[in-house]
Amino acid sequence: MQSRVSRLIAPLAQRVGEDASAAQIAAAVIATWREIDAALSPIIGTRGVAALYRRSLHLTAATHRWITVQPEVLPPEMDLAGLQSMIALQSSADAAAGSTALFQAFHELLGSLVGPALTERLLRTVWADASSGSPAQDIR
Repeated sequence: MQSRVSRLIAPLAQRVGEDASAAQIAAAVIATWREIDAALSPIIGTRGVAALYRRSLHLTAATHRWITVQPEVLPPEMDLAGLQSMIALQSSADAAAGSTALFQAFHELLGSLVGPALTERLLRTVWADASSGSPAQDIR
């Protein structure tokens, strides 16, 4: 059985290779966030996804200082262009670690609201898309 953390990084690992640049990692992260948004928006709305995403950014910024969140009114959707820019400016290792931490924070936050079983069901398509290809490579 795959661990929760490896399941969380599978979408990212499937999209990038071992020697991926920060820009490649950023593109993979954004593609994964778009899948998450597509899976959850019909259920909790675009603003709900944006709120969870923004809270996850705040939580992750505590350990990955390069992740910044502008103090502003909650936007109606996720600022994926801003996230992509932040990730692309990091080293590959920092980009992968911060992105993985962000996915984990989001997963844990959603799980705390709706429970782990429902979280897994809601995000099944995101994680299943990644695991349907070849085995993931370690991006750390």
